[in-house]
Amino acid sequence: MRDLLIQYKTVIKFIITFLIVYAVLTFSYKLYLQHASSEIYYPDYMTNLVAKQSKEMLETLGYSARVIPHPNEPSMKLIINKKYVARVIEGCNSVSVIILFSSFIVAFSGRFKTTVLYLLAGSVLIYIANLVRVVVLSIGLYHYPWRKDILHTVIFPAIIYGMVCLLWLFWVNRFSNRRDNDE
Repeated sequence: MRDLLIQYKTVIKFIITFLIVYAVLTFSYKLYLQHASSEIYYPDYMTNLVAKQSKEMLETLGYSARVIPHPNEPSMKLIINKKYVARVIEGCNSVSVIILFSSFIVAFSGRFKTTVLYLLAGSVLIYIANLVRVVVLSIGLYHYPWRKDILHTVIFPAIIYGMVCLLWLFWVNRFSNRRDNDE
């Protein structure tokens, strides 16, 4: 058993580090959500921000857009040209995806400065990609409402998670300490 643990020490360290970082960040995020709702930022600051920035991007693209608090649930209604097309919920704000991304990067850490810079750059890229995803999904729902299921449950999750996987692969192949140890 001891030989097995020594043989898979790197894998075990990765899994434990990933799980600890993921649990701490997820718990912290859940605490944030419990205390984040206010009259100014409903349902929480990040979800509110994504909704408002989506509206701004839609207007930049020539659509008349509005976001209003949903009266029955913690979300923001996204309205394009007076047509209610989508709800921006907590899951649309990219924080959970950034937590997953960050947990992996920390578990496969490189030099401290490189790791921190990559975490910041990757998180910003994920946030921007998610914002574009919400906007394009909203436009898709506006023009092709009958394609809602495939747009929302297949295509757009594949894009955001595919990007995260590409960021992970780039990290592992270019910057992580594990790569240096294997060469």
